[in-house]
Amino acid sequence: MRYNCIVREKVYFRSGNDRCAAWLYPGTNGGCVVMAGGLAVAKEPGTDRLAERFNEAGFSVLAFDFRRLGESGGTPRQVVKIGDQQDDFRAAVGFARTLPEVDPPKVAIWGFSLSGGHVFPVAAGDPKLGAAIAVSALADGPASAPNGFRHTTPLSGLRITGRGVLDALGGLVGRDPLLVPLAGEKGTVAALTTPDSLNGPRALNPGNRYPDWQQEVSAWSALRIGMYRPARDASRVECPLLVVATEQDGVAPPKPLIRAGERAPRGEVARIPGGHYAPFLEGHERAVEVQLEFLRRRLLDE
Repeated sequence: MRYNCIVREKVYFRSGNDRCAAWLYPGTNGGCVVMAGGLAVAKEPGTDRLAERFNEAGFSVLAFDFRRLGESGGTPRQVVKIGDQQDDFRAAVGFARTLPEVDPPKVAIWGFSLSGGHVFPVAAGDPKLGAAIAVSALADGPASAPNGFRHTTPLSGLRITGRGVLDALGGLVGRDPLLVPLAGEKGTVAALTTPDSLNGPRALNPGNRYPDWQQEVSAWSALRIGMYRPARDASRVECPLLVVATEQDGVAPPKPLIRAGERAPRGEVARIPGGHYAPFLEGHERAVEVQLEFLRRRLLDE
């Protein structure tokens, strides 16, 4: 399939008992970037713009959907399970290493927001990775929680908590998930209600370019993510690590991410102005420049 003058093909790999769907962009330089989108974000809105730029620079790209999301298998749908998503990342890396155009030591992982958080434990458990990139990553859920509370009313906080509990109980008896929007105005029941979170559709889905993207997630999944602390693994990441921190991030405040990058033995920190979605909006060119320089230096030159 040719997409905006970029050639890509649909491929599949196994993770657990299910099949994950991915776009493969074959490259020319032996390097490969394995990519996944943020919270309940399908591979197309979550990775297309960056994947094209990486591929234009010669890198292969494997951009995949986590299980229960997008075109990947798994039920119930729109449910985010942290451990399973980390396993999906590992399975994607294993699949990428089998591709004929890929040199296995030159495989890197890339994540944004929630999947950027996954980068830390996945990279910490795989010393053979060539590099890792975490962009606007959720590094420490509890440390980010006060920012979210400032944009939640008491009533809406009770409503999202109640829906999350009902969702968890319903899941125990096989009921369909209770879904909430990924983002909403203050006072509504949504996974995120900070002003910065409302920039998601403009950044990832301009003009409703991806009408099939279901912008909802199970209520229990949304609550559990608030306790996720992936950056605790930063000190165990052996491969070169780049964190791209957006300085005015109103979804995942940058301080925990910056500290994580500084703790990693081979960590590098790039700060760019703007909010959570700046790498897809006003900071796009700067973010691409920083990431490509890192990938060329760490995967190709070394």
